[in-house]
Amino acid sequence: MPPPHAPSGSLFMVVAPSGAGKSTLVNALLAQEPAIKLSISFTTRAPRPAEQHGREYYFTSADDFQERNSRGEFLESAEVHGNYYGTSRLLITEQMQAGTDVLLEIDWQGAQQVKKQFPHAVGIFILPPSIAALEERLKKRGQDEPQVITRRILAAGGEIAHAPEFEYVIINQEFAVALSELTAIVNATRCRFAQQAARNASLFAQLGIHANLS
Repeated sequence: MPPPHAPSGSLFMVVAPSGAGKSTLVNALLAQEPAIKLSISFTTRAPRPAEQHGREYYFTSADDFQERNSRGEFLESAEVHGNYYGTSRLLITEQMQAGTDVLLEIDWQGAQQVKKQFPHAVGIFILPPSIAALEERLKKRGQDEPQVITRRILAAGGEIAHAPEFEYVIINQEFAVALSELTAIVNATRCRFAQQAARNASLFAQLGIHANLS
């Protein structure tokens, strides 16, 4: 269930097919907006070299993960290649209640699960300017074999079909423009009545502004 009162922090969900530039945009946003925190997931996979607990992931055991999951701690969870991944509802709620804006890099299935518990979460879908551009970016990235790129391109069509479920869509043709649009969405969200009332409760009381934030 969502928290009983509107928190002063906002929750952003950024979704995109592989190669659309989601991570680059998010990293640039976080660099210029230190008040936004990237949500850190729990995982049962072993840390990779240079990864740190609490930075890339919260690394935990399968037993601990399942116990947390049984308590309903995770907003969404999934099994990938034999390892479990989950987003902590408790951590996100605590951060938002403390006035921190939280950003989730997530897939469309996870976004659907999050929206059920945080209906005011802001969904942002990043689109490539074309499928050809998406393929070119995946090739330039140099991280995948040709058959993997083909699978990613085929999967992109199914992912893009869910774009209508999101409040905002950014077409990442020119990076600077896309980043400007992402920043504008963040700033506009912070000016929503519920967020302003929660962040400025004493001012609203002085001005005689009363609102039901449930």
